[in-house]
Amino acid sequence: MLTSNGYVLDERRLGELIPVPAAEREDRTRLRARLQRDGYLFLTGLLDPVTVQGFREYYFGLTGSATDRASYRQVLFGRIVPGAEYAAFCTQPALKGWFEWFLGGDPFLHRRKIIRQTAPGENGIGTATQAHYDLLYLRGGSDQVLSAWIPLGDCPVSRGGLTYLDRSHHRVLAEEAAGRLKRPAASLTADLPGLAEEYDANWLVTDYAAGDVVIHTAHTIHAALDNVSTEMRLSTDIRYQRADDAIDARWQSDWHDQDGL
Repeated sequence: MLTSNGYVLDERRLGELIPVPAAEREDRTRLRARLQRDGYLFLTGLLDPVTVQGFREYYFGLTGSATDRASYRQVLFGRIVPGAEYAAFCTQPALKGWFEWFLGGDPFLHRRKIIRQTAPGENGIGTATQAHYDLLYLRGGSDQVLSAWIPLGDCPVSRGGLTYLDRSHHRVLAEEAAGRLKRPAASLTADLPGLAEEYDANWLVTDYAAGDVVIHTAHTIHAALDNVSTEMRLSTDIRYQRADDAIDARWQSDWHDQDGL
């Protein structure tokens, strides 16, 4: 049984997140067509698992000494988020170089980069990332921003990985174009089962491994599952775009959970 924010997902509304086949991995034209069709690119093994695991150990090496919520926040927002180690991880050649190749121009990384941690057993409204699409929060720049969701360590379904609403970006694009989605910067809903029925679409899930990366468009609806495992779930989501496209100035400061975004 899979849940998100305590809502039980309907097994009839579940599907599989499909990796990009090896034959397409180095074909930019086919990858762009796949992204346009599916709204995401699941790139297994894009990063070195040793590098990913190394950052995970660095993170828990610092936060593990935090004895309460206040000290944890001080370490997270005072040391890790603005730190050189995090910046280096997000600009490693395997990642930044991929975006440069795929975008066909100089890549620009938004400074506001997010790390999410979910402990086993945490559930209820507000625990897991609720259903949304990124353009809700990035309206000050290009709508061609691409997000990279990176599990920091293995993340099987039970650990609360990201789930995508199948081909939801097509409806979002149409409704955005028609002016029917002038929403505030807020999630769509925590009710994933209800949203699946509304869109007549399945939530796509998979077991992620360290080194995997999912690229998704700014119009693709996604959310997180609850962590029902015995291990900590850790991930980061970062955003790249072409440097010569319009850039949302609000996203050019280090992330803080009180930054209003």
